[in-house]
Amino acid sequence: MMFFSCKEKEDLVIVSENATASTISAKNTTVVLSKQVIDDIVATFTWTRTDFGYSAGVSYSVQVDKKGNNFAAPRNFVVGTFAPGVTPSKEFKGLEFNNLLLALNLPTGVASQVEVRIKSEVTTLGTVNSPEASVAPVYSVPVTLTVTPFALTSFLYVPGAYQNWTPATADSLISPTGNGVHEGIINFTAGNLDFKVLSKKSWGPPEYGSGATAGIIAIGGGNLTAPAAGKTKVTVDLNANTIAFAPYSWGVIGSATPGGWDNDTDMSYNNGTQTWSVNITLTAGEIKFRLNDAWSVNYGGSGGTIDAGAGNIPVAAAGTYKVEMNIPAKTYTLTKL
Repeated sequence: MMFFSCKEKEDLVIVSENATASTISAKNTTVVLSKQVIDDIVATFTWTRTDFGYSAGVSYSVQVDKKGNNFAAPRNFVVGTFAPGVTPSKEFKGLEFNNLLLALNLPTGVASQVEVRIKSEVTTLGTVNSPEASVAPVYSVPVTLTVTPFALTSFLYVPGAYQNWTPATADSLISPTGNGVHEGIINFTAGNLDFKVLSKKSWGPPEYGSGATAGIIAIGGGNLTAPAAGKTKVTVDLNANTIAFAPYSWGVIGSATPGGWDNDTDMSYNNGTQTWSVNITLTAGEIKFRLNDAWSVNYGGSGGTIDAGAGNIPVAAAGTYKVEMNIPAKTYTLTKL
């Protein structure tokens, strides 16, 4: 083995020169996914055990990344350890494997190539007697798969004190591609910041609550708590079991609005359609949309299309309008009521 330490008192990194990495094999090298196979086993990987050159416990992970990306940003699936005599392996069901692929932002309905490798890490140092020592991971040579993921929109629901803890009417978080990352806007009210996250519009497992540390969620945990009242973007990543909050409110501003260019008129968000809207009395003039009452992020445009930093949107005639915008689609409508 070779020993490296950059500075005195820093953790010692051990690189095993005699390590023999795992050899991975895939049962199928072409995987086409659809809703019909979400509960079926669609990908099976087996590999030989990694030998670090000395007695050590080894934990394995399956890593997946786009072909040619050199595993710069792989999705990592921890498999764990295996008892002596057991051949290491991992079977993926359709939904689980599809989520891994979508997390790589692969196009749906189109064949793409990915690489899969095994990451091996020492869990016990065995005969290496140093409490500060850590052992560098060892990686297998990857195998290449041709994969076709499919789009699977999924929802989470957020009952809480802000709406009397009623799952049936709770606001939702949406994952447009079903990649496990869900976002939505929740309007928390003062004194009513506690909530839970559900996979359906009723109480029952799995119910996600607070984890061991801030920003972590766990099944069966206690109430989660928003940081402050107001419209808040809530992001739940079921791949990493994390939750994040950010103030997020869009408003209409401009010479055509009641507040002119000094004060926004707040809009309401529809988590289902991903649109912001408000009924407002306008005069002939101009409007723009801006985020969180500031000019750092603003949208303008014309002809029903908006873009970041674009010009003012004209309002030809006075009247009461339903103003609606869709950030993902970059569209807006002015409907006279």
